[in-house]
Amino acid sequence: MENQDIKRNPDKGKWGEGFAELVRIIAHYTAGDDKHAQVDTAIPGLTLFRHDEATPPQQGTYAPSICLVAQGTKMAQLGDEEYAYDIHNYLITSIHLPATFRVVEASSAKPYLSLLLKIDMRELAQLLVDSNLSPLSTRQSPRGMAVGEVTLPLLAAFQRLVGLLATPEDINVLSPIYQREIIYRLLTGSEGHRLRQIASAGTQSNQIAKAIDWLQKNYDRPLRVNELASRSNMSPSSFHSRFRLMTSLSPLQYQKHLRLQEARRLMLVEQLDATRAAFQVGYESSSQFNREYSRLFGDPPLRDVARLRNAVP
Repeated sequence: MENQDIKRNPDKGKWGEGFAELVRIIAHYTAGDDKHAQVDTAIPGLTLFRHDEATPPQQGTYAPSICLVAQGTKMAQLGDEEYAYDIHNYLITSIHLPATFRVVEASSAKPYLSLLLKIDMRELAQLLVDSNLSPLSTRQSPRGMAVGEVTLPLLAAFQRLVGLLATPEDINVLSPIYQREIIYRLLTGSEGHRLRQIASAGTQSNQIAKAIDWLQKNYDRPLRVNELASRSNMSPSSFHSRFRLMTSLSPLQYQKHLRLQEARRLMLVEQLDATRAAFQVGYESSSQFNREYSRLFGDPPLRDVARLRNAVP
């Protein structure tokens, strides 16, 4: 019966073959004894993931990127909204977004396998010019995160990109070509309007994206929302409203997430104690840092970092 379906619809066979190949490649490069694996590949911006079991909700920051699932299901939560993505739907993020995520479908027999490709925003803007695509859209995109339908051309482009891992000598030449094709497929797909608004100079989405870039680089400095709004050529009320629409957070809450995520990294990776980490990311009160850290991550800094160290091989 399945072979008859494929004869009637050849694309169904290509779809299955494409995902089977992605499953094989991702499983190969993430193989090991650990239940959770994350592999940064030789292809710039490409990371592979494997989880042999479902995971509890975790706090993290999504960079501008697309996540394509080869097997299993994952859930991201931004504010009160949830985004489920699997082999039928990719997750696209057009700006840096603090969010909660969890793997909801995975097992040792059928692990969750996915890849994440960061989006080069300069390449995105250049492609808008080179392809003569309309930069603006009347369709509004309030959130900086969405799910979109996986199409066969997009799947084939990812298959070609990931296939380069078997021929490292081809990566420098062919990887930029395949990544450019992926961005083009995204721009012309169901969520392309979201990327076009971010990349189009003068739009409110573009101005908020620039403000977020500034916050990423200056999270340890005191935040003056009026100055940031002026820098974005927007009134304070319009800036605050548009910022919350895109991120689900106020500018102050967004900065708080950035500070706490970086403090967590400093303690976990660079072995800083909680007090030094707090002051380094811009906190003036260690007690305030401890309260806000516990509220975001569920445990005080020392207990949370100890748990993470025990969990990560």
